[in-house]
Amino acid sequence: MLDPQIFKLHPDVAAAIKQQHPVVALESTVIAHGLPRPQNLETARRLEQIVRNEGATPATIAIIKGRICVGLDTAELEYIANTDDAHKLSTRDLAIAVARGWDGATTVATTCWIAERAGIEVFATGGIGGVHRGALPDISADLPELARAKLIVVCAGAKSVLDLPATREWLETHGLTVVGYACDELPAFYTRRSGLPIDVRVESAAEVVALVRARRALEMTGALLVTVPVPVESEVPAAVLQTALDEALNEAAQAHITGRELTPFLLARMSERSDGATLKANLALLENNARIAAQIATSLMSDRSKP
Repeated sequence: MLDPQIFKLHPDVAAAIKQQHPVVALESTVIAHGLPRPQNLETARRLEQIVRNEGATPATIAIIKGRICVGLDTAELEYIANTDDAHKLSTRDLAIAVARGWDGATTVATTCWIAERAGIEVFATGGIGGVHRGALPDISADLPELARAKLIVVCAGAKSVLDLPATREWLETHGLTVVGYACDELPAFYTRRSGLPIDVRVESAAEVVALVRARRALEMTGALLVTVPVPVESEVPAAVLQTALDEALNEAAQAHITGRELTPFLLARMSERSDGATLKANLALLENNARIAAQIATSLMSDRSKP
């Protein structure tokens, strides 16, 4: 049982979980820190509507005044999108946020942790964190949480600003199955190709569910990482992306920006340097991932109801 003093489930989410209807978890860092205003709120609403259109219930997750909110009402969604005081919360910060009554937006790691405890099985995000560039072994908390959680996580691969070969190696070492959804190699967030391998290709939500069924029969731990390429029409050309990334990395180095502040800084600068091309790609892949995650969640519940 979740402590109602700490966890607040939106009535629609609570009802869907109880009745075993499909639910899709959505993270809130992209709303509070990842997208400019007012596009952040517009996107949050659109993602929720996309999930509903596919027959599932959206559960955007955030921390408001120290309470873990699984599913946000209209006012709460607007609050997280417009406040300047929302902390970016990884799992290490969660107890602090609850104890001190913080407002906070959840990263991939924290959303995974909360979603699993709430009984949600499918989570849609943009891109996961990974191994950062540079000499130090700076590894996102997303990775060990993905290695522990028993979720289906739908994403567009790892964010392009990361060390993608090192991230792929980490996933392999820790036994995470990387699924390519209608693709033969790991997507790279803004671009459809990375040159890095996947473990298996699928063409439908039903094929994903078959993998989930087998993993659960084997009692395997770790998330099933379903990677979906950005839609073709929104992909950023490789040359544009590399130039924007190089310039952003140089600016970050000169400003001594590191740690948890680096990724959002790089993404913001790349949007500016690419004349909005990376922002367009980000919005397109978020919507595409939400749609496919909802289809998987719906297929999962349909499969479970079979005799």
